[in-house]
Amino acid sequence: MKTLDEIERAHADLTALRRDIHAHPELAFNETRTSALVAERLRAMGMEVHTGLGKTGVVGVLKSGTSERKIGLRADMDALPMPEHNRFEHKSTIEGRMHGCGHDGHTTILLGAAEYLSKHRNFDGTVHFIFQPAEEGGNAGARAMMQDGLFEKFPCDAIFGLHNMPGMPVNQFGFRPGPAMASSNRWDITIRGVGGHAAQPHNAVDPIVIAADMVHALQTLISRHKDPLESAVLSITQIHAGDAYNVIPGEAVLRGTVRTYTVDVLDRIEEGMRRIATTLPQVYGATGELDFVRAYPPLVNWEKETAFAAEVAREVFGDEQVDFNIPAFMGAEDFSFYLEKVPGCYLFLGNGDGDHRIASYHGMGPCQLHNPNYDFNDALLPVGATYWVKLVEKYLARN
Repeated sequence: MKTLDEIERAHADLTALRRDIHAHPELAFNETRTSALVAERLRAMGMEVHTGLGKTGVVGVLKSGTSERKIGLRADMDALPMPEHNRFEHKSTIEGRMHGCGHDGHTTILLGAAEYLSKHRNFDGTVHFIFQPAEEGGNAGARAMMQDGLFEKFPCDAIFGLHNMPGMPVNQFGFRPGPAMASSNRWDITIRGVGGHAAQPHNAVDPIVIAADMVHALQTLISRHKDPLESAVLSITQIHAGDAYNVIPGEAVLRGTVRTYTVDVLDRIEEGMRRIATTLPQVYGATGELDFVRAYPPLVNWEKETAFAAEVAREVFGDEQVDFNIPAFMGAEDFSFYLEKVPGCYLFLGNGDGDHRIASYHGMGPCQLHNPNYDFNDALLPVGATYWVKLVEKYLARN
């Protein structure tokens, strides 16, 4: 494996920056400190800087040569509304907020690449460094930046993003052309019956009984109403009804999520859910309605750009560090909005099994995404930054 010497020498500074961001986590659309830090550093590099896209998004523009070709690199900046259980010095300083997904590392990696590229400019074209807010929680910071004219103001011939992946060997790159991450969708079903005394159920229409029947009926959409070779998840995560031991409530609410790799499967599941939600309660003399929200579309990597991104990783780090057919992931990512408009690839970089944190910082639990014991592996910083540099230099190679 070969990282750039200059970036390797900056490893300590990058680590300090990453840990500073980790210690000061900010939630979706409130990344004011982080975005100000990013903008300040980009300006210090002599870069053209634009702020306020998607409220707190930042775009740095770096031009070299005369080519009209343009490439986009994206890092997410937001943290999660969750506690942190780590005890190391750079743990979160804000109660109930944590960088539990590694966005602190993604931001630092892109800043490290920007620093090198701004100094050497060994490319011909334009690089758009996109620092995005609000990836987490269905907030769709990517869509917000696009609604503020991201690609009109900063057009890209291709766009690339990366995410660290716990459990994948440290510094290993993972790629998957085509559907790589699922759509993310949330739903509410409201059942309206007739409330009454629990000792006189014949005078009521019990929405809890209907809800229990509906739990089973909804699962048949996965087992009996789609091709078994197609992947999908329908999870019921909440049931709310009633407040007293002796009262049959008049209403019950079910909530949950649906994940699919294609829009076609999603269409069929939503149609089936709507049919069940509205007709099943009628059997019992009640009514029902479905509110279905499509949050993030499936993340579908473009074939050509994915092959290109993997080729760069092989050239820089060797064939043994590249897995070109990693399993698809049922998690969701709003980078999918970009890929609906612009060719590109979203790739993964191995974060290891957590030994970096347990051995050095006395972590108390598993190092997994969205886990209170997670921490980004700082060994990835020069690797990721070197990769972005080489990707840009190859994509915008001088003729």
